[in-house]
Amino acid sequence: MSAAPEATDGAVIDVRNLHTRFGQNIVHNNISLTVHPGEIFALVGGSGCGKSTLLRTILLLQQPASGSIRVFGREVLGLNDEQALPLRRRFGVMFERGALFSALTVAENVSMVLREHTALSADLIAEVAALKIALTGLPPDAGNKYPSELSGGMRKRAALARAIALDPELLFLDEPTAGLDPLSAAGIDELVRSLRDALGLTIMLVTHDLDLLWRVADRVAVLGEGHILGMGTMTELAKMDHPIIREYFYGPRGRAASEQAWKKK
Repeated sequence: MSAAPEATDGAVIDVRNLHTRFGQNIVHNNISLTVHPGEIFALVGGSGCGKSTLLRTILLLQQPASGSIRVFGREVLGLNDEQALPLRRRFGVMFERGALFSALTVAENVSMVLREHTALSADLIAEVAALKIALTGLPPDAGNKYPSELSGGMRKRAALARAIALDPELLFLDEPTAGLDPLSAAGIDELVRSLRDALGLTIMLVTHDLDLLWRVADRVAVLGEGHILGMGTMTELAKMDHPIIREYFYGPRGRAASEQAWKKK
């Protein structure tokens, strides 16, 4: 059963009646959701449920069969690359594996975005890149290192530095803690919340990480069977009776994450 439609006035992202299919395989069947200004909104669900597909569709990287997606109040479906460019400059994206260029240093990875999309001088670009790197909690010498010289957690932070290079209003995070040890993952959790608060971001993320959901998500949509099975705060979702949601929240990992969250309150 899909969640009830919400009020959409002032929404940063407004998805209505979205249908996506690959051949005969239906991925999204009449999905609707709204992301409000300043919130951290998460998409969760089992592998293959369409989380990353929905993210790519909102990012204009693929087209659905039908429906509507409005971002900052503008319909984005049907825009060509030239029309979409001003909108994309208001986005920041961190891909699951970081997508850093291995032949460039961290500073060069961040600077490349600034060179491509601004008319700033080389000196100012270097200063801005250093500031973004510092905002993600990396040490000062990290800018001169190549991605292969960084730990997994540091590479995630470097990818975040590049994602915020253009001062985006909206940040997309695809599996921001995937592959990290618990300590490094907890550091990314704290960073996501602090960046939202410090920069006034709206954040939409895809994750399997239950600890991340309890620690930072304001609202969560659970995808499955082509629909949104439930949507709300983690506390609200934990009380829902749908079997897929209950399995997600009451399995061993779900119970452990919930207990840790309540201990910190």
